Amino acid sequence: MAAPAEACNGHPCPHPSGKCPFNAVKLGVCADVLDGLIHAVLPPTNDKQPCCSLISGLVDLDAAVCVCLAINAGVLGIDLDVTVDLTLLLNFCGCKVPPGFQCA
Repeated sequence: MAAPAEACNGHPCPHPSGKCPFNAVKLGVCADVLDGLIHAVLPPTNDKQPCCSLISGLVDLDAAVCVCLAINAGVLGIDLDVTVDLTLLLNFCGCKVPPGFQCA
């Protein structure tokens, strides 16, 4: 079993613990989608695909862990309200934040 820092790419692990099956840095493609959602401008459909295709096939917990890791790593490049923006992005891509999930 990996140590917590290794399991979460050197960042604090979210709780409850899940796993991100890919490097969360790849979620940098979600920055434009999330920025559009925050500013109430629906992003073009072609911008949704690279982001949502990464997380929409995951179970909700793993999708939330991946997005949380991306937020913690700063790969989205925008100032975030973690709880609200995590929910916005997951809902936009057809996932849900699991009950009791906290982005550490």
